[in-house]
Amino acid sequence: MSLLTLLLIILIGTVVGLIMGLTGAGGGMLAVPALVYSQGWSMQQAMPVALLAVSLGALIGAIDGLRRGQVRYKAAILMALAGAPMTTLGVLFAQKMSQRGLMLAFSAVLMVVVTRLILQVRTNASSSVKSDAMAMVNHQTGRFNWSWATAMIIGLIGACAGFATGLLGVGGGFIIVPLLRHFTNLTIQSAAATSLMVIALVGAVGVSSAVLHGVELPLLFSLWFAGASIAGVLMGRQLANLLDSKTVQLIFAAMLTAVALSFLWKSL
Repeated sequence: MSLLTLLLIILIGTVVGLIMGLTGAGGGMLAVPALVYSQGWSMQQAMPVALLAVSLGALIGAIDGLRRGQVRYKAAILMALAGAPMTTLGVLFAQKMSQRGLMLAFSAVLMVVVTRLILQVRTNASSSVKSDAMAMVNHQTGRFNWSWATAMIIGLIGACAGFATGLLGVGGGFIIVPLLRHFTNLTIQSAAATSLMVIALVGAVGVSSAVLHGVELPLLFSLWFAGASIAGVLMGRQLANLLDSKTVQLIFAAMLTAVALSFLWKSL
């Protein structure tokens, strides 16, 4: 591996981690196209490397969330258990899909996320907390009021995120956070922290499944990329306290739009 390649890996990994630290999600959405374009890889090659970096970065964020008491760990474990088999299924689907089909699916997912980000900024939804959610947290105890309906909702969220993780090589935070916010009364901070724990758990399954199904994971490259991403996450979490959240979301939405359009152009 040349010095130029190493510097490029560190730069891309740091930027990916920085975005994840700032927004709480999105690392995989940027990591996959960055690796495709910079290394000339297929999406199938880029996915496990990107997922490894995203998972390790999410682990750092989840540890911080546990320290702050923001992670609903029972819900995270349930989502991870429901998501694990769906992650394997997503990996199998990804291996059977064409490069064009994956790029089109990836572009569509990115535009859905962009639309959600813009609507969230316009309606100030990022700071509100639902009072009539289907799955309620008792804010005196900090725990969910568990029932079969609550468990089913949490499990389905995990299953959807797991499938996306395996299919697209992304962490699933862009699915977990909005669904937790829609179906529960978790604060945005708690939803993001819980999501990071799920991403770390399910992402580990996704990487393992990809490797077991024959996907090559270049070890040295992956370790450098993951290390740079972790450093970026730590920087992003510090910067997030200094920047306006709406500004961060709009910048993120613009970046994702550019990536989605470039993938759409390449696939067509």
